[in-house]
Amino acid sequence: MTLHYQITGDGPPLIIVHGLFGSGDNWRRIAERLSEKHQVISVDLRNHGRSFHHAQQNYPIMAADLIDLMSALEIEKADFIGHSIGGKTLIQLAQDAPERVGQMVVVDMAPGRDTDRHSKLFKNLLKLDLSQYQRRSEIDQAMQADFPDAAIRQFLLTNVERADIGFRWRINLDALFCSYPSLLQSVLPQTSLKHPCLFLAGEQSDYIGDSDREDIEHAFDNVRIETIANAGHWIHAEQPEAFLTAVERFLDDD
Repeated sequence: MTLHYQITGDGPPLIIVHGLFGSGDNWRRIAERLSEKHQVISVDLRNHGRSFHHAQQNYPIMAADLIDLMSALEIEKADFIGHSIGGKTLIQLAQDAPERVGQMVVVDMAPGRDTDRHSKLFKNLLKLDLSQYQRRSEIDQAMQADFPDAAIRQFLLTNVERADIGFRWRINLDALFCSYPSLLQSVLPQTSLKHPCLFLAGEQSDYIGDSDREDIEHAFDNVRIETIANAGHWIHAEQPEAFLTAVERFLDDD
C-alpha cells in the first residue's frame, strides 16, 4: 500500500511529512511557495488524511512507507521537511536508508523520548459520537468544553468527514491511540548522522529543551538549531513567513 500524496511544482524533490493529526492538506500554502524551486510531495502518513488505515504504527514502519513511496515515484534521493512525529520519522529514515535522504528540516521535535501530551486528547476525541451531528458547527460546540482553544478545535476538525449518518473520523483514531506509546519512543541514532539538518524550534513551545539540544548536536555532524519567534508547536501555521525564510535559506545554502 502506498501513501496518499500531492505533488506541486517541478525541480529537485522535496517531501513534506506532517505531524500527529495532520495531513498534507495542512501544508498547501507552504508547498505552493516551496514549489517555485522544488517538486514538492506532500504526503499523508498511514492512518492520517487519505492514506490507508493499519493497526500498526511506529517510526521504522513509517520510514519504510516513505521509502516505498519514493520507489513508486522513482525518486532515488530527496530533501525532507518533517513536523513533530513527521520529523522523528525523517530521523528514523536517515538511519534506515541514509542514501535516500539529502537535506532535512525537522520542525519542533526532538529525537529523544517525548513526554505524553496527547493521551487525554485522544480520550476526549474517542468519546465523541460523530454520527449524531448534522453540522460541523455542532461538533465544534460539543468540543468546546474539552478544547477551549478555537484554533485547536479547527485543526482537529480537519480530520472529520461526512458519513452516511452524520460524520466520522477520517483518521484511524483507534489505531493511533493504541500506537501512541510507540510514537513517544526515541529515534536517537547510535552514531552521528552526516546529513545536513536544520531543527526549527518554536519560541513558545517546549518540544525542544536544553537537554534535547545537546542530543541533537551529538546526533548530527552538520546541524543548525534555530528558534522562530512568537511561534508555538505549529511554526509553519503560526509564523509561515519566518518559517519559509529559514527553510529556503537552509535549502539554498547547502
